[in-house]
Amino acid sequence: MRNESIQALVDYAERTGLIESADRVWAVNRLLEVLHADTYTPPKQAASGSLADILRDLCDCALETGALEQDSVVYRDLFDTKLMGALTPPPSQVQNNFTFLYNQDPKRATDWFYQFSQNTNYIRRDRIAKDVKWIAPTEYGDLDITINLSKPEKDPKAIAAAKLMPQSSYPKCLLCKENEGYAG
Repeated sequence: MRNESIQALVDYAERTGLIESADRVWAVNRLLEVLHADTYTPPKQAASGSLADILRDLCDCALETGALEQDSVVYRDLFDTKLMGALTPPPSQVQNNFTFLYNQDPKRATDWFYQFSQNTNYIRRDRIAKDVKWIAPTEYGDLDITINLSKPEKDPKAIAAAKLMPQSSYPKCLLCKENEGYAG
């Protein structure tokens, strides 16, 4: 199943413009690195399903091989983020594309970046679809209300593990520039 899911993720990355066809072998090898695997046989057919399904399958494979340390929402999120990071262009390329589009039309650039963020799974479509939304009329006009279910609660085990980790001054904060590409 691993090879079919790798193939499906590479197909997805090409279809959404994260990679080009010339990048396919490179992309497979990047995914193998993240999965701590060193063999790959191209399957006759890729796995089917949504991006969330494909990433879940690859997380399951990684859990079986030990590449994924623990089976929790937090650890799975970190691991599938690592998988998607292997297929994401570097910041300079994203910035150049955004700037090029922005110079043509700021809305077009913003729309592209929003789509890009969904394609890289930074914005998780499958979770946002679960959000509860409604409109409540008020004397001041309609009020949009949303219950955000797209960000899972922290796992108590992950919180306890984080407390035991050695403290570092790098990066200085969760929003600091040094987080870009930081694996810690």
